[in-house]
Amino acid sequence: MGTETSILLPSATVDLFLRDRETVEAAKALTSDWRFARVVVRVHEGNVEDAIKLYAHAASPEIIMIETDTTDQGFIGRLGELSGHCSEHTSAIVIGPVNDVNLYRSLTAMGVSDYLVRPVPIETLSEVIAQSLIEKLGTTGSRLIAMVGAKGGVGVSALAQVLAWGTSDTLLQKTLLLDAAGAWSSLCVGIGFEPVASTAEAIKAVVAKDADSLRRMLYQANDRLTVLATGTESMLDVPSQIGQFEEILNTVMASYPIVIVDLSSAGPLLKKTVLTRAHETMVVTTPTLASLRTARALMLEIKNLHGGDSADIDLIVNMAGISPGKEVSKADIKEALSCEPGAIIPFDPKLFIGAENEGRKISSEKSGVDVVQKLLPLVKKIVVKEVPSDAANDKKSGSILDRFKKK
Repeated sequence: MGTETSILLPSATVDLFLRDRETVEAAKALTSDWRFARVVVRVHEGNVEDAIKLYAHAASPEIIMIETDTTDQGFIGRLGELSGHCSEHTSAIVIGPVNDVNLYRSLTAMGVSDYLVRPVPIETLSEVIAQSLIEKLGTTGSRLIAMVGAKGGVGVSALAQVLAWGTSDTLLQKTLLLDAAGAWSSLCVGIGFEPVASTAEAIKAVVAKDADSLRRMLYQANDRLTVLATGTESMLDVPSQIGQFEEILNTVMASYPIVIVDLSSAGPLLKKTVLTRAHETMVVTTPTLASLRTARALMLEIKNLHGGDSADIDLIVNMAGISPGKEVSKADIKEALSCEPGAIIPFDPKLFIGAENEGRKISSEKSGVDVVQKLLPLVKKIVVKEVPSDAANDKKSGSILDRFKKK
């Protein structure tokens, strides 16, 4: 498996028109490849004629793979006919009977993405499709979740860990948890590891594209949850440059579909940078007047960063019940902040402090599972996205060069 394609692939549909039995079995086996979890793979036992019939009445997918017994001008002509029924955003891969360099060059010059010789083993098939999808759609399917507190002490770090465990264990998403606090991070206590590098060292590895060094800085909490184990720098060191920190985000988002960043102890410029590009922002507050007042101002600023859109900004009210009779009610919170809290988490010091001290998951207890279930809907709304059914309905006439694009 190539390093550059070892990521969860973006949402897409791939249609394969095959007759070779070994290649058919390889195509069907793609469903067991974790990278294809968001890819709809449809295997049709047919050829270019069957593809023409299908797309005469249905929208074409992101990728079409066609097997052929002949590579003469008659087949090329049928590819041209097929192109007239396909969206300009559809890519084509051809599987043929012979290894012919001139034919490969001819087909790719016409706009066909790739040419393979049958039978095609599962390793080759998966790599070619993965590479084509990444070239076409990029890695934009990855989602950045930012968690920030209205003030200190509201429990952002604890909830970031809860969310990371829940996203990996319950939603089965490959997740990376990143604390922007450097030496001030408390992740090592809650997750149960020792920091092995500084943020500056992580940035150096990313800029140098030193995958081996970066890999040594990662702590594998479980099969799907990874933590960037930084924090060895001095607590009074000057923070890393904002642009350099973004290099870390760019790198990890190419390999992890969900990246959660704890911004609780980050500086204002770093917070602004991450909050600007986040797909989901969770502003954590306690149900106290001072905290809610700051939360309202912070949410307004984040909304302005997003051009006035607040759809992916959610308020998390943590430690509900910490001061009975002195807290702001849910109704008053909704009126004052003009939004319904995305989640209200009860005050449970025994659960949170116990889990942190013992280095175990919150979800190991029933009350912890309840906390996870309160937060996960906020992740689901940006992870579980439907691919528009009419995304490829724009059918235009023209040559095959205009139809089958590499990107």
